[in-house]
Amino acid sequence: MTSVLTNDDVTHGIWKGDCLELLPALPEASVDFILTDPPYITRYRSRDGRTVPNDNNDAWLKPAFAELYRVLKPDSFAVSFYGWSKADRFLTAFRAAGFRVVGHFVFPKRYTSKTQFVRYQHEAAYLLAKGNPTPKHLIGDVLDWSYSGNKYHPTEKPLCVLTPLIAAFTPANGLVLDPFAGSGSTLLAARALGCWGIELDAKYHAIACNRLAQARQRRFHD
Repeated sequence: MTSVLTNDDVTHGIWKGDCLELLPALPEASVDFILTDPPYITRYRSRDGRTVPNDNNDAWLKPAFAELYRVLKPDSFAVSFYGWSKADRFLTAFRAAGFRVVGHFVFPKRYTSKTQFVRYQHEAAYLLAKGNPTPKHLIGDVLDWSYSGNKYHPTEKPLCVLTPLIAAFTPANGLVLDPFAGSGSTLLAARALGCWGIELDAKYHAIACNRLAQARQRRFHD
């Protein structure tokens, strides 16, 4: 594992590559919480033309979540954002892997992402369980959203959305995994804990590495 890390800190590593190839190298039952924002399978293209790798197919979906179930410790949680128009495919993959769907989060937006049949003004995520975990503390299933600006990634999630999920579902000194790390927002939100990430796209991987390095420098100087 350490041979493919991009930095010297094994507990704060982000790998560049396909999670279907890299997840099998992780030990079974090695992570405490999974928080991820996989492709929504919608062929998304942002207003400035940016796209998301593997957003045009679902061939990765079932095998990825099967591996995520394997590497997650027993009696632990996972949270996955998803594309509502492909909810059936995500739910099928979650359940085929062995996860139980135990909660659903909605994140209302104060702006419209897209207008078609309606004004699209929310994001959503499922809370998944392996075994019978207990949250550190209870949170609501409707959480505030703040626009990230999508500076680093076309579907960039704001840190203020990710941090309460990590706080509620990660044990003390736990290890957080994001196998679709994008520009590294989950890893930044989990930087007080251990965190592992995987990102396929070289451009976003480089951005994530740079953001994590800057965060470490700020912490060092503080």
